[in-house]
Amino acid sequence: MLALSYYKTFKTPVIITRSSNNFGPYQHPEKFIPLFITNALEGKKLPLYGNGRNVRNWIYVEDNCRGIEFVMRKGKPGEIYNIGGETEEANIKVAGIIVKKLGLKKDIIKKATDRLAHDKRYALSSAKLKKSGWKPEYDFDSAMAKTIDWYAENGKWWKCLKNRDFKDYIKKAYKKEKGF
Repeated sequence: MLALSYYKTFKTPVIITRSSNNFGPYQHPEKFIPLFITNALEGKKLPLYGNGRNVRNWIYVEDNCRGIEFVMRKGKPGEIYNIGGETEEANIKVAGIIVKKLGLKKDIIKKATDRLAHDKRYALSSAKLKKSGWKPEYDFDSAMAKTIDWYAENGKWWKCLKNRDFKDYIKKAYKKEKGF
């Protein structure tokens, strides 16, 4: 609302994007999909909130980036664009995809106490953006397979995030990059 107020008041060329749930490489392993993939790879349980029927609209990160770029090039100042995937899935189904792809048994999934006031569904319509000519390139299943493979192949990256304090990791990486 603040950004739109600058557009309306000062004609600042503001375009707003709102994205659905992203997933893909380099997502922090505290997030749902990377947590489940990395836990499964480590032989740990997958903590599924409540009955697992909470639904999310998912978009592969590269599609989200393409959507943002599309809006930067073709969007109209003062407008809001939703960038969403073509898939809405229940968390239990997403967990099942991960378990199946990694060749594990479903008993690795354990119920976790649901958060208070946890949203049952996150959804948005990307119709406006699609009408402008944009659409996601990746289907959910192939993007999930690509994501699972990435985490399986890049344990060195995510293990340090799960096993260390993230701030310390960033400080060390910065010092190394700057030659400190």
